[in-house]
Amino acid sequence: MIVNRDINPKRDVYYLGAKTIEILSIEKNKVVDFFDVFQELNASEDISINLFILTLDWLYLIGSIEELQQGKIVKCF
Repeated sequence: MIVNRDINPKRDVYYLGAKTIEILSIEKNKVVDFFDVFQELNASEDISINLFILTLDWLYLIGSIEELQQGKIVKCF
């Protein structure tokens, strides 16, 4: 289950997805480097690469990003 009442809200994919969208919205380019976004999010939220990938999976499922292409994230907004 994605929503868990026992988890810290800052570890939830909804929260991390919102923070990732915030980072992506600052970028002017439609295509953004995977590791640049990870480093920026990790600096503020201190997350693992696995949790970041899970967050990207969530954003893909809801249509906020497209498939990763050669280490790049393609925004849909």
